[in-house]
Amino acid sequence: MPETVTTILVLTTLPDAEQARTLIRDLVEQRLVACGTIVNQVTSVYRWEGKIEEALEAQVILKTRGDRWEELRSVVAAAHPYDVPELLAVPIASGLPAYLDWIGSETGS
Repeated sequence: MPETVTTILVLTTLPDAEQARTLIRDLVEQRLVACGTIVNQVTSVYRWEGKIEEALEAQVILKTRGDRWEELRSVVAAAHPYDVPELLAVPIASGLPAYLDWIGSETGS
């Protein structure tokens, strides 16, 4: 991530809300994210190993500091049940200053 990015959203999907909840709780406990949001029962359509697949999943939206990305990426990739998980970091261009400050304080070392 560019060093100028101070806050990011990280997106991933998991097979169900329970696995998503477990992952988010672990990440919050480790202070890698300030919080995570679960959007349950999203439908993903994708090509995998030459076939079009469709799956119900839980979408996870994580909020953290950009300088936590490398460690977060490593932890999520190791814990994730998929062979190739969706794991995307999106920079936050702007937001409510108090909320962005809260993300920063909750993900401090």
